Amino acid sequence: MKKYSISILISFLAVVFAGGTLFSAYGQQAKQAEPVKNNPEFSIARFVVAADIKDKEPAIITDKFTVKTEKVYCFLETKNIAKDNEISFVWIYNQKEMLKTTLTLKTGSRWRTYADKTLRGLKGDWKVELRDASGKTLKEVNFKVE
Repeated sequence: MKKYSISILISFLAVVFAGGTLFSAYGQQAKQAEPVKNNPEFSIARFVVAADIKDKEPAIITDKFTVKTEKVYCFLETKNIAKDNEISFVWIYNQKEMLKTTLTLKTGSRWRTYADKTLRGLKGDWKVELRDASGKTLKEVNFKVE
């Protein structure tokens, strides 16, 4: 009887672990990188906001944060970068630009980076725009602080 109980427990744990591995990335399904409209210089694989960054990956991806949340992270993964590109993360609160973080995507097959913003208890609607060097919005992600 003990052998069966241990076998059942091991089987259960294996299923739970496999399920966590199969459905990882915090509920996101893997998607193919999408080319940026009118920008053949790179593709955006992921552009998300999260409560943390762990092991160079977004953790706790969500679009709602509590007012107690100190920082929000905006994570970007790009692919097929044909040449160096300057991009900016622009943090917007109630239609007002609050912070702009500019960096360079280097030529290569894949690039991951992120920017963060201290919220200072500001409740309401937020958005992060990813802009190119000319200021054109390439992608945006919205979130709410409640």
